[in-house]
Amino acid sequence: QVTLVESGGGLVQAGGSLTLSCASSGRTSYVMGWFRHSPGKERDFVGGISVSGARTDYADSVKGRFTVSRDNAKNTVYLQMNSLKLEDTAVYYCAANIRHYHTVSSDPESYDYWGQGTQVTVFS
Repeated sequence: QVTLVESGGGLVQAGGSLTLSCASSGRTSYVMGWFRHSPGKERDFVGGISVSGARTDYADSVKGRFTVSRDNAKNTVYLQMNSLKLEDTAVYYCAANIRHYHTVSSDPESYDYWGQGTQVTVFS
């Protein structure tokens, strides 16, 4: 059983930055992904990182603005969000894929455990 807890969400002005954290109850030897969900939309892939951290992948909408990183010694994964836009407003979730070490999937069905989510609201 893996428990994931996100933190770091909040209110931020457009153009600003925010860093989300995802702490795992156990080891972090999993591919980790970040997703977001806003009303009326599907749960969308934001970015993900392999176990070693050598591989990352991002949605086109956040490339160049968001960065996923991890500290396996702290069992924590991060989502650094810069140049935030109004459309980045959503509940952000981290997720663990326990079946892979290198492949970062954008499909939420590939992930086995989910955090409870943290709200990010970008205002103008």
